Amino acid sequence: MTYFVYIMSNKPRGTIYIGVTNNLVRRAYEHKNSVFPGFTKKYRLKMLVFYEVTNDISWAIQREKNLKHWIRAWKIDLIEKMNPKWRDLYEDLV
Repeated sequence: MTYFVYIMSNKPRGTIYIGVTNNLVRRAYEHKNSVFPGFTKKYRLKMLVFYEVTNDISWAIQREKNLKHWIRAWKIDLIEKMNPKWRDLYEDLV
């Protein structure tokens, strides 16, 4: 099985949310369409700006936890290394 650690945002260098899923297309769609109430709906986090892929669910969960404890500057650097223009990567997946 494939797992994804991902980051959603509302704009470049805006509010960010870090999550883990086994279906990135479905989960990003849910965020983009505010399917569930919560943080991402409240702050309109509809842009998939970063993701990593692994086959190890334990690694994915631990990576998500680690990233959530990083300082904001490190998270921004991580995003900008993969996605310097803060494009919505969802379009690349569908």
